[in-house]
Amino acid sequence: MTLLNKPTSRRELLTQVGLGLGGVALGGAFFPGAAGASEPLGLIDPLAPKAPHFAAKVKSVIWLHMDGAPSTLDLFDYKPELIKLAGQEVPASFMKGIKEGVRGSTGKLFATKREWKQHGDSGAWFSDLLPNLAEQSDKLAFIKSSTTIGATHDISVLKLNTGDLSPGRPSLGAWVQYALGAANPDLPAYVVLYNDKREPRGGSINWSSGFLPAVYQGTAFRPGDSPILHLNRPELVAEAEQGSTLDLLGRLNRAHALRRPQDSELQARIRSYDLAARMEVTAPDAVSLAKETDATKTLYGFDDETSKSYGETLLRARRLVERGVRFIQVVSGPLEVEGESRNWDGHNNLEENHRKHSRQVDKPIAGLLADLEARGLLDSTLVVWTSEFGRTPFGQSGNGRDHNPWGYTQWMAGGGVKAGTTVGGTDEIGMQAVGKKVDTYDLQATVLQLMGLDHLKTTFLHNGRAERPTVVYGEVVQELLA
Repeated sequence: MTLLNKPTSRRELLTQVGLGLGGVALGGAFFPGAAGASEPLGLIDPLAPKAPHFAAKVKSVIWLHMDGAPSTLDLFDYKPELIKLAGQEVPASFMKGIKEGVRGSTGKLFATKREWKQHGDSGAWFSDLLPNLAEQSDKLAFIKSSTTIGATHDISVLKLNTGDLSPGRPSLGAWVQYALGAANPDLPAYVVLYNDKREPRGGSINWSSGFLPAVYQGTAFRPGDSPILHLNRPELVAEAEQGSTLDLLGRLNRAHALRRPQDSELQARIRSYDLAARMEVTAPDAVSLAKETDATKTLYGFDDETSKSYGETLLRARRLVERGVRFIQVVSGPLEVEGESRNWDGHNNLEENHRKHSRQVDKPIAGLLADLEARGLLDSTLVVWTSEFGRTPFGQSGNGRDHNPWGYTQWMAGGGVKAGTTVGGTDEIGMQAVGKKVDTYDLQATVLQLMGLDHLKTTFLHNGRAERPTVVYGEVVQELLA
């Protein structure tokens, strides 16, 4: 319950309860169990479903963030010239336009001992690190000319998620929830999943609602069998008792909120109580994997300890998609490399780092794509494989790669995507993007387009200015659209 600003007398309490009862009688209940279903007088439900600007191609997004930035040169971007020149100094022509102070120390060109093959009708190149995902090659649309600004993890991750280099702007998932509302009132419309014991680096600023009302921020679920804390009713509290308590709290909170209609934090807190009450009934089944078959679990990599936790996370993502969750942000977790817990950030010993992390995600992601297709969900779901930046073709620490925001690969799959296509590329050694360059703003604009939203018309008035998700940038990448 939200506390009042000053001590409340018995007379004031009864008056406030009366106001709350009047609101409930006029407009319907806030908590389950009371009569009615519509919003109380004076309060508009910010999570009510809203119409898109035009017909949407997809209903949900699964945003797969590879935390730490993998070397897509060693996954998708086959460069025979890099292999040929390995061990030599980087030719100056490839560094044109990149300031020396920004690129860090430049080592000699470095090629890992990968086997490369083309797969599917599209002929897409995959290294031997991703054998399972390679089998899904014809479902993917590659962006091989991705670029961004900044070459530090926290800044570039923030830009990928919110469009800015500093905290304070809404994340893409928050914009989607603001623009479209919730398709399922019994679950959060924007969920964050991760497979580490701790929240991902940077934490909640990467799923923040920013200057949007607080109700639109993402809801983080933990890994494991109990992703949602305190989901079950206390053991010694009966269902009827809890219902009566929540009903009274709801009425008191309503009265309090009606006097403070501009307090979005208060409204978000009240609605979180409401959602929590409904989630006691719906969420256990949504996040439980107990009913999934052994064949499905194997498809997601449960049979390998390296991929099991990430597989559980992606299987949970599929279950949330089935239940109408609009935006699911999945962050890959670290693994032990050289005795330390590391993400994809392969500054040294890239071979061991990427071999382990590829094994962690390869089978689960391939399984997710196959499972979505088998269940008829791929046409209504957009899967986006992202990273904060890529990695350089020159070496670092002898056997690793530095950060590269000037040219790297990302991909999309699912509804509305022109599967089997490739947009742009990188130069002969994989240093800089060539052809059509695709910034994170363009990626966000394209995701919104597939959700039925014009990124130029998705606006919110903040400090007298009409703000939009892509700030003042962004173009829809038409080449990616079917």
